[in-house]
Amino acid sequence: MNFTTDIFETYDKQWALLTAGDMEKFNTMTISWGGLGTIWGKPVATVYVRSSRYTHEFMDGSDYFTVSFYPEEMKKTLGVLGSKSGREIDKMHVPGMTAEKAGDSVSFSEAEVTLVCRKLFMQQLDPKNMLPEIAEQFYSKDAPHDMYIGEVVEIIRK
Repeated sequence: MNFTTDIFETYDKQWALLTAGDMEKFNTMTISWGGLGTIWGKPVATVYVRSSRYTHEFMDGSDYFTVSFYPEEMKKTLGVLGSKSGREIDKMHVPGMTAEKAGDSVSFSEAEVTLVCRKLFMQQLDPKNMLPEIAEQFYSKDAPHDMYIGEVVEIIRK
């Protein structure tokens, strides 16, 4: 497997979609926090989901998830998917997005690249273990993030 990108630019500026569930029921959300690397001798993707997010339920209930990357012209749609909850809108049928099976999870046919990940690990980030200014900025008024590490088992390119 090979995936070459400017990961800092890709996550932070271009964004990605995190999707968990199956074709019968899934949820997706826009993410700008994440990482790629290796741990336990495996290629991995790391993502962060607040426990208050609807996608969190799907991450906890799924053995697999996907991280998918899109062309710049999709950014407006990604903005909608990141600002609206799956509790409020039907993300399975968002205009301009076509859900498709990706390994044992779900992605969208509009993705340029999809990483299919097998969940290896989850742990809540504890604000007590952070620099005080980070804990104050990100967690004084909102739920903490959980960190999920998934083994990249497949890379789908379009």
